[in-house]
Amino acid sequence: MRLTGQDCHRDRRRRCRSSMTTRIAIVGDYDPGFEPHRATDAALIHASAKLADAIESVWLPTASLDEPDALDILASFHGLLIPPGSPYQSLTGALRAIRYARESFVPLLGTCGGFQHIILEYARHVLGFADAAHAEYDPHASRLFISRLACSLVGRELVISLRPGSLAARLYGSTAVTEEYYCNFGVHPDHTATLSSDDLAIVGSDAEGEVRAVELPGHPFFVGTLFVPQLRSTPDAAHPLILGFLAAAQQERKAQPDHSNLKEK
Repeated sequence: MRLTGQDCHRDRRRRCRSSMTTRIAIVGDYDPGFEPHRATDAALIHASAKLADAIESVWLPTASLDEPDALDILASFHGLLIPPGSPYQSLTGALRAIRYARESFVPLLGTCGGFQHIILEYARHVLGFADAAHAEYDPHASRLFISRLACSLVGRELVISLRPGSLAARLYGSTAVTEEYYCNFGVHPDHTATLSSDDLAIVGSDAEGEVRAVELPGHPFFVGTLFVPQLRSTPDAAHPLILGFLAAAQQERKAQPDHSNLKEK
């Protein structure tokens, strides 16, 4: 399901959380011709088929989160998925969704562009670098936390080493995994140490030691991957990160009060 900005406002009265359905917002600007977007829809279907409860996923345009009621929109979902597809139509909207999930302890999975914006949001709002920038939006910025990769990773499959004991490693059941990429941007090497100095944990790296996955300890599920796990999901083998994300969103739903019997006014 895909919403326009107008849909988000028209839908205001049904934003109470259903007691029976886990609602996932895919915060991105849907392009049917973009393979990772089609793969995102498919991966959620694969994973939801393995779970007992109903899953509803909605594409939420980033520009819809520029509006004054953005937090109300986000509060109607039990999990947020930030897919590939940057530059997003609204950088502000994408960062607002990530910040909401981080501060409200709502499960979040960001892949490729989503990973990059997790880094950007954390740099700005936690590490205090208000001018932290992404080269895709401003290639000449003075403080690029996300820069163009020396070598494009689009279409490449590479081995990632996962930190033992991390959530990612537990979900995979392994500390060495092979994943596919669809990106040209990543963490600027000059800022790796800065990121490592705070709570956001670097839990995945490639053979050169470059940052490929992060997570936030103490959060129910806050994971970012530069690779795109959706691309390796199949009907017979739902991806473990997608499964883990949906399971965390289900727990978020079960922890919320039941508003399903509220009457519309």
